[in-house]
Amino acid sequence: MTLDNSTTWGIGGDRVLDLRTPVVMAILNVTPDSFSDGGELATIDAVVRRAAAALDEGAHILDIGGESTRPGAERVDAEEQIRRVVSAVDAIVRTRNDVIISVDTTLARVARAAIDAGAVIVNDVSAGTEDDALIPLVIERGVGYVAMHRHTTPDKDSYSDAYTAPPIERDLVENVADFLRERLDSFERAGGSPECVLLDPGLGFGKSVEQNLELIRRTPDLLNLGRPVLSGLSRKSFAGRVSLERDSQPTERLPGTVALTALHRAAGASVFRVHDVAPAVQALRSADALARTGL
Repeated sequence: MTLDNSTTWGIGGDRVLDLRTPVVMAILNVTPDSFSDGGELATIDAVVRRAAAALDEGAHILDIGGESTRPGAERVDAEEQIRRVVSAVDAIVRTRNDVIISVDTTLARVARAAIDAGAVIVNDVSAGTEDDALIPLVIERGVGYVAMHRHTTPDKDSYSDAYTAPPIERDLVENVADFLRERLDSFERAGGSPECVLLDPGLGFGKSVEQNLELIRRTPDLLNLGRPVLSGLSRKSFAGRVSLERDSQPTERLPGTVALTALHRAAGASVFRVHDVAPAVQALRSADALARTGL
């Protein structure tokens, strides 16, 4: 069967994910300071257990990160990221050699080490703007790539519900789409296939609560770029603000996260990066079941 390029994602060799049904990417942060789950995976045994649980609950991809990108996070150098990430990737691959692993990094050295250990996707929140060697590496190794929009770097960012004015003044979706289009074009100019690229609007990265909601609602505008869209809203402050209407802790935001995940699926997102796999899988199955009725 030949699939539409806009509903597939090449992740290495002849391996292609069919995105006509939603794909769940489970978050495994091997960091002490991530906004929601920092420090929870402090040992390799904990990483392997969490990975196994996520896969059993229906995750298709495990996304492993060695540097927090929360607002105000301190940078982590390549050597420390490699120390954190590679041991985790290696341990998971040794227990499940068929697993699809993504490495969450902006640095080519980290990506190279993770790919050597078994990762087949690079999830880059800078979309190649931080390390000029990253996109050429992705193309050379033929792995999948996530290019994300961010308005500012994490050290200068604020949580979505802390912005008193919209951080992006011109048309938000136009701004995000222009950036992602340029990064996709840059990937192609470097010799890469667009089929390997997934686009991420960067929910929670330099956007106000209202702007994040607008990006979800106007996902069809981003799909006009010709590539599938990733949803990365799990446990973020804007999900808590709209569901609880107050300040909240990440662990309180599951109901809001689940509701927005289903709505983002209805708007056209294909891949969902989540902390809570089982609720996300169930919400996405429900959203797709309703969509099949023609509603």
